[in-house]
Amino acid sequence: MRTTLLTIFLLALVSSCKQEPQQEAVAVAYDEAALIDAQQDHENPRMRFKLISSRVEREYMFAPFSAALKAFGEERYHEMKPLVLEKNIPELQEAVANNAFTYKDLCLFYIWRMREYESRPETALNTIIAINPVILQQAEEADKIRIKGQEELHPVFGMPILLKDNIGTSEMPTTAGAVALLDNRADDAFITKKLKEHGALILGKANLSEWAYYFCQGCPVGYSAIGGQTLNPYGPRQFETGGSSSGSGVAIAANYAVAAVGTETAGSILSPSGQNSVTGLKPTVGVLGRTGIVPISGTLDTPGPMTRSIVDNAILMDAMFGEDPDDAASMKREMSFMDGLDSLSLKGMRLGVYEPFVNSDSLYAQTVGRLKRAGVEIVVFEEQEGNGLNGFLTLLNIDMKYDLPVYLNTQASKNITVRGVADVVDFNLADSLVRMPYGQGLFEGILKDSTTTDEVQAIKDRLRIAGQEFFDPALKEAGVDAFLSINNYSAAYAALAKYPALCMPMGYRESGEPVGLTLIGLPYTEPELLQLGYAVEKELQARKIPKNYN
Repeated sequence: MRTTLLTIFLLALVSSCKQEPQQEAVAVAYDEAALIDAQQDHENPRMRFKLISSRVEREYMFAPFSAALKAFGEERYHEMKPLVLEKNIPELQEAVANNAFTYKDLCLFYIWRMREYESRPETALNTIIAINPVILQQAEEADKIRIKGQEELHPVFGMPILLKDNIGTSEMPTTAGAVALLDNRADDAFITKKLKEHGALILGKANLSEWAYYFCQGCPVGYSAIGGQTLNPYGPRQFETGGSSSGSGVAIAANYAVAAVGTETAGSILSPSGQNSVTGLKPTVGVLGRTGIVPISGTLDTPGPMTRSIVDNAILMDAMFGEDPDDAASMKREMSFMDGLDSLSLKGMRLGVYEPFVNSDSLYAQTVGRLKRAGVEIVVFEEQEGNGLNGFLTLLNIDMKYDLPVYLNTQASKNITVRGVADVVDFNLADSLVRMPYGQGLFEGILKDSTTTDEVQAIKDRLRIAGQEFFDPALKEAGVDAFLSINNYSAAYAALAKYPALCMPMGYRESGEPVGLTLIGLPYTEPELLQLGYAVEKELQARKIPKNYN
């Protein structure tokens, strides 16, 4: 797989209505070089790909499910399609309760769908790194528990969920997209344990921007050595996927799972949510535990849910919530994400909008006008002055210099030999074409950064204040219920202020590119943001399924 003539597996499917046996996967060659050549004229330099498919040899991920998929059949897939596509968790649970399908059926539906699209070069999105090899057995157990009906089950029970591949789960390696962690058999992360405690099924691992996009400089978002180049279902090779939780956003947009979990340092949930017309919540740092997640910054990192609807977002938040005893930022709090979700009316709400966005983005301006007509009081704020982000990269450099070795020494499996950034840099140099085709400029920058811990603490304090000053005229002084932004445009300031942010579908450009509306609030107001998001979602009803993935 190290030439431009790449081999992928295509499935020769025959009509199930004729009851003919399904053929096995066959290898079909295609020339990827033409696709890459065409990218070199893209107006966005980050979209001028060097490769699309991964050069890392891995087992064919659908092989363990060959017999089960054959028994499931194409006819059953199409029978379930209107009952599953774009449905939220309550609707799926209702279908299961009505015996329309089982949890095992639901897992097979998504695996069939992934194989259908990811095995064809014209539709492959490179969004899945691994599928849980025991998912069907786990789903069968969930079905047995449901049938017994002896306990009240959480709404997430039996739902197939994808994890970004920097989040630990015992069934599959946790790679962060990097060859150095190819066989990192880490244990369940804290949030993975919480999901499993509530009965969620971990379907697989989603691709990501390698090392959560703190690795190479100016490289494509959504690229990792393990997973290859993630593509946007609304315009493969035309629109960016957003990063670094690109695989999580793309997979949910394409209906490859019920929901996914991403992680964010500064925009890594918000960006792919906006770019893929899904709903992503970046919580206040400490609301969700972080133990077992490959880090960038202990100061800013947080996991968060990525879904097709607000109700699913709230359900995932509830399932992952809890005090993490091994995370210094985690704290014991009482928070309810699902109660009263539909209790707010837009009428009388006060929302802050940013004048430069109103003047430069017609879709944002139209959305603001629509919310105003729905009874929202709009408070306009002028552009902030000055550059409050000086030192931001230094913060990330020094945090990762110290936080990554802690993960590698305490959370990674014992067979992983790299123990810090320098080890990873040296490891990659041994095979740069496979392990670092876009270089490793940011990792090299970490090694060169000699900022002391005292100096970086002063930078953190200053940046936190800068982030708060960006939003406080609206959120504190004017008392708006939320500040409205676009995609990840205000993500760095929200991250530094440690303010939660919720990105949800706002609409589409004339080109078809999705755009997200981002609601930002004060710390620990996630329940209120979800309630507000629910009301906005009902008003806008903006999400549309990608036309080639319906």
